[in-house]
Amino acid sequence: MNAPDKFFLPDVQASRDERALAIQHVGVRGLRYPLVLAGDDGRVQHTVATIEMTVGLPPEVKGTHMSRFVELLEAEREALDLAGLRDLFAEMLVRLEADSGRIEAAFPWFMHKTAPVSGVGSLLDLDVRVVVAQSPGGELQTTLTVVVPVTSLCPCSKKISEYGAHNQRSHISISARLRADVDVIELVRMAEEEASCEVFGLLKRPDEKWVTERAYDNPKFVEDLVRDIALRLRADKRIAAWTVESENFESIHNHSAYALIEGENPEGPAHAHG
Repeated sequence: MNAPDKFFLPDVQASRDERALAIQHVGVRGLRYPLVLAGDDGRVQHTVATIEMTVGLPPEVKGTHMSRFVELLEAEREALDLAGLRDLFAEMLVRLEADSGRIEAAFPWFMHKTAPVSGVGSLLDLDVRVVVAQSPGGELQTTLTVVVPVTSLCPCSKKISEYGAHNQRSHISISARLRADVDVIELVRMAEEEASCEVFGLLKRPDEKWVTERAYDNPKFVEDLVRDIALRLRADKRIAAWTVESENFESIHNHSAYALIEGENPEGPAHAHG
């Protein structure tokens, strides 16, 4: 072996495969990585995301280059927003020589909230997931999902009781496939405004009185929650398809109440970003 040959390392992944089986998704999953995210208010937020990055693999190619997925994240870049994630996706397809792929990033997002009476500020943590995907020959799709904690108060309990009504914390999950970008906070506010009451990280006594009375004046079944939010999602032309779920962690039962409703808004193309 001459001197140049001993430094040659064969690219096994790029070798030919004879089994004639394409792979729809191959890549990395469960990668935890720090991200800097940009919001509509101009502020950036540091978080840690659990990331999945995959591409489609042609039948004649043996394997993909796993290291290139991490290299893409390691590249220095500005704070990411939805447009930035789509740019990262496009770069991934080029680097991996693929015509289809998927990026999923799930992360905690912290929303600043102000108590309704005292005005004290606090942070509310939310679970957010963004998926950018494209099938072979298909259109690029962006799906935004957020899980919002709220309070729900039972209308039946209020109606049949001489005083009081049982209430519980609920998790409302909204998933929207986008035609045009929608900020996370917009989906959060949809859920909070249609719940019996929103929740806060920090409350003083006057605030506790306010949220208790607000919930009592605005009772909602789990069915009411998903239907009222669905009406707002159905009216939003920026959204192509949507799913809304509510899980009420019952305070008088050892099980949850649950409802899901989904639909599509057929007007317009499947995805068009401004």
